[in-house]
Amino acid sequence: MKVLVIGSGGREHALVHGIAASPCVDSVVAAPGSDAIAERATCHPEVSATDLEAVVGLARREAPDLVVVGPEDPLAAGLADRLREAGIAVFGPSAAAARLEASKAFAKEFMARHGIPTAAFRVFDDLERARAHVRELGGPCVVKADGLAAGKGVVVCDDPAQAEAALQEIMGARRFGAAGDRVVIEERLAGTEASYYAICDGERFVPLAAAQDHKRARDGDRGENTGGMGAFSPTPRVDPVTEKRVLEEIVAPTVAGMAAEGRPFTGVLFVGLMIDDAGAPRVVEFNVRFGDPETQAIVVRLESDLVPLLEAAARGDLGGRRPPELADASVCVVLASGGYPRGYETGLPISGLEEAESVPGTVVFHAGTRRGEDGVYRTAGGRVLGVTARGATLREARERAYRAAGCIHFEGMHHRRDIGAGLDR
Repeated sequence: MKVLVIGSGGREHALVHGIAASPCVDSVVAAPGSDAIAERATCHPEVSATDLEAVVGLARREAPDLVVVGPEDPLAAGLADRLREAGIAVFGPSAAAARLEASKAFAKEFMARHGIPTAAFRVFDDLERARAHVRELGGPCVVKADGLAAGKGVVVCDDPAQAEAALQEIMGARRFGAAGDRVVIEERLAGTEASYYAICDGERFVPLAAAQDHKRARDGDRGENTGGMGAFSPTPRVDPVTEKRVLEEIVAPTVAGMAAEGRPFTGVLFVGLMIDDAGAPRVVEFNVRFGDPETQAIVVRLESDLVPLLEAAARGDLGGRRPPELADASVCVVLASGGYPRGYETGLPISGLEEAESVPGTVVFHAGTRRGEDGVYRTAGGRVLGVTARGATLREARERAYRAAGCIHFEGMHHRRDIGAGLDR
């Protein structure tokens, strides 16, 4: 079969890596893809992931058996709807279902309607009323831009002063544009964050995997929120008992609730969790696509073929399907440009890629690179590379990932040194 992957980042590089390895896949096409993705797929750099007309046109010409959409923006804009209207099988939710991620206010109100555990919240579209609310709260809270903000529209605040500064940046200075026209202000939950993935066909779901992301820019969970500075899978916080609760209390009612509201969810449901010391899970956020960099960590764990599961979900036929087999553990370390998640320089040469991938069990996924005519890869984004390794234990996977990361260099490069730290098993 032929598979078309939409997107160009590290997540899409990982998806192409996993899909191309499938024995039932003859060819992979990517739009726009990247220089690194081009090593495993035929890329169409002239087709932007957010140009729905161009993507549908490419799909008509290429006639893939399946389209897998990586980024959230085209899903929110209705790409999956357009492809289905053209008679093309697509793994990804409709625009109506993608509101679970595209609007944090919608997601919170949906959870309230269906009794899905989450933090208490209020929604505001007026800056002064939002300021008054955080002053009234008088303590820690979380401020979230309502719309899509590339994973950076969330500010965890220790006090009202920090919350007011966040509101000014989001609503006043409009750092995230229209995504900040509304904000969600919610209670700050205590516990450990984790991510859980399930493959859905609109009515049924198949569990995929748990992972743990590191959002803050600096070690010790300090600094600004980013799109993700690393991840590991599995996470000890999602043990079998907790996983059962996640499936019964969150995933099942979400899939049933979306279907009941006329928004059947097809694709991968990403549940961002906060798990307290008693093992009780609550939803921090929903995403409607594979996460980044959690996908990198999950893909390298795959021991069985993911493609038949994606195709079955796209065709509404997950009945009787079993979860894929996964290897023991993996760790992904993101190498970022100096200044990220704020301003940063691009075009800087990268060295040590071949040495890094010579470390056993290691794959380097490219998130923001370009290859020059001289064959040298250069930086082309904030998150540049995802150095990902698998191992028999999380400790072994972490040691391999950091050994490989140590082989790579570009000017200004920074990364967290505590991804998966303290995990001895």
